[in-house]
Amino acid sequence: MSASNYATERETAEGKVFTVTGGDWDVVLSGTDPINDERIVVNMGPQHPSTHGVLRLVLELEGETVRELRSVVGYLHTGIEKNMEFRNWVQGSAFVTRMDYLAPLFNETAYSLAVEKLLGIEEQITERATVIRVLMMELNRISSHLVWVATTAMELGAINMMLYGFREREYVLEIFELITGLRMNHAYVRPGGVAQDVPDEAIAKIRDFLKLMPKKLAEYEKMLSGQPIWLERTQNVGVLDATGCLAMGVTGPVLRSAGLAWDLRKTMPYCGYETYEFDVPTHTDGDVWGRYLVRLAEIRESLKLVEQAVDRLRPGPVMVADRKIAWPAQLAIGVDGMGNSLEHVAKIMGQSMESLIHHFKLVTEGFRVPPGQVYVGIEAPRGELGVHAVSDGGTRPYRVHYREPSFVNLQALPAMAEGGLIADVIAGGASLDPVMGGCDR
Repeated sequence: MSASNYATERETAEGKVFTVTGGDWDVVLSGTDPINDERIVVNMGPQHPSTHGVLRLVLELEGETVRELRSVVGYLHTGIEKNMEFRNWVQGSAFVTRMDYLAPLFNETAYSLAVEKLLGIEEQITERATVIRVLMMELNRISSHLVWVATTAMELGAINMMLYGFREREYVLEIFELITGLRMNHAYVRPGGVAQDVPDEAIAKIRDFLKLMPKKLAEYEKMLSGQPIWLERTQNVGVLDATGCLAMGVTGPVLRSAGLAWDLRKTMPYCGYETYEFDVPTHTDGDVWGRYLVRLAEIRESLKLVEQAVDRLRPGPVMVADRKIAWPAQLAIGVDGMGNSLEHVAKIMGQSMESLIHHFKLVTEGFRVPPGQVYVGIEAPRGELGVHAVSDGGTRPYRVHYREPSFVNLQALPAMAEGGLIADVIAGGASLDPVMGGCDR
């Protein structure tokens, strides 16, 4: 019986009884005999520690050996995709940023690229806006991988790494706050460009970060790479080869750790990635150790991309010129946070009735998108993040559906864990780097 078959029917002495979410559990229990078979069924989660989020794993154990594993998702469901059907196209950015909360700028960029493709304005996106998108995504990739190495090390006993990883991530979040006004859930990348320009103080802080981070990566490797316990817990653990990855649609660092250099930034470039110099790190063992090495190498490659993006920044607009599409707020960050610039308020309120009408209409109704459907995929920290957007010609999406790598990659966990030890379930599951906000969107 499938784990997704939530409502099952049981025959009892009093008649038919319907159970919700319990049917799968009953079937698992009925097939085991703890006394004679020496097998037990254990719930791992749903709780945050060890299961890397609100994820439930149903394990059938024989001693400490995992005989069967079932992933149960949905505990963090927010209905974001459905909610977007009741908001205009611009407001969608504020919804999608909250899905994979460790990679919000990727959620926003993929969505914006899809809307721009529906509008047919890909060529109108300014060079500065495109460079800023690359800059922000690569900083976000670094911060996401830092969370991975910090939490995975903690789950395997290296508690001190939690401090170091989050310390450097905090530096990146401070950069985000300087640029967008927020540390997370930015709604910064929007259809047509970005919400506001990058201030000079943020550029200075980024350049400081580029000098700092290589030294910190060397510290991480000293703490982990030669540590006997770390090697024992990661090498030849959670093995999944390239054939298994392809069979289950697994992408990202997990696929690259199995030896396949598949990265959408190289194979299907977007945002001008084909004009940047960077490598796609790979490994051949397809285990937790390989995924660790790949992610550290990806941080180094992202640092190269951030440096190139900063050097490419040239003065210019950060939103398309078409005022029927461009979000009209002209946001500026002041001492009180984020708000409308005084010049813009003065113009729409006191100088131009047409600007005021347009501002009100765009804020309340949004813009219309021609009928059609598109799919856009980008390389997020966990793998291919795809957006299937459908428009019926109105001011709201008819349908927006995400191909979320956390959701797809989690189906590989049974293949990685069954036949191994229960302790290795933690290492293997963590090495997938699932973020349940994206999985349960």
